[in-house]
Amino acid sequence: MKKVLMIIPAYNEEINILNTVKKVKAVKIPKIELDYIVINDGSTDRTREILETENIKHINLVNNLGIGGAVQTGYRFAKYNHYDIAIQFDGDGQHDEHYIETLIRPIIEEKYDFVVGSRFVGKESDFKSSSTRRLGIKLLSSLIRICTGVKIKDVTSGFRAANNKIINMFVSYYPSDYPEPETLVTLIKSGCKIKEVPVRMLEREGGTSSIRALKSLFYMIKVGLAIIITAVGSGGKKNE
Repeated sequence: MKKVLMIIPAYNEEINILNTVKKVKAVKIPKIELDYIVINDGSTDRTREILETENIKHINLVNNLGIGGAVQTGYRFAKYNHYDIAIQFDGDGQHDEHYIETLIRPIIEEKYDFVVGSRFVGKESDFKSSSTRRLGIKLLSSLIRICTGVKIKDVTSGFRAANNKIINMFVSYYPSDYPEPETLVTLIKSGCKIKEVPVRMLEREGGTSSIRALKSLFYMIKVGLAIIITAVGSGGKKNE
């Protein structure tokens, strides 16, 4: 029996969080003990009130740490409670719980250390995000390939699964702002086996994304520099 933890970061998700947790709790996978923890990242709306009123398992962060700090808190919880696999699962309703088993299967079969749920692999997902974001994702994907030799299409996907080795790595270090592309470079540099699997992505059920148009250029510059700095001197290792 494998113990699997769903890490659900939430910042001002009063509209979405209850339904997201209900969907996760309804998932049943043979020989898998599936659990969850919501990381309330200093929300200023009714997110905390809903979590407490509905008796949802959660950790309240005193201040807003950003997605990186919230997710790392979840990884720490996973390590100290001896989970075998940890899955990032956004609190905004964009991830499809029916693909949880698809995400963890390559890890359970001990072929891969880390699995990325991708809307750009296969034909599972009709929703691909806006054209502007797709362009940004393609540019970041190309930069990672140039720096490491590894092609990953959905480099900003927040639907990801990690085995125990990766959990321990992320407990020690996890970037604070929009960390998905940077951590991919770190994992490739460390020789970890990474796989992309096709999943279905949905539009937000409500609320507003944390990445706004005015931030997009700054985001691209910041993440691009982080990718280059992380990859310097590594030479990259081919993904299997």
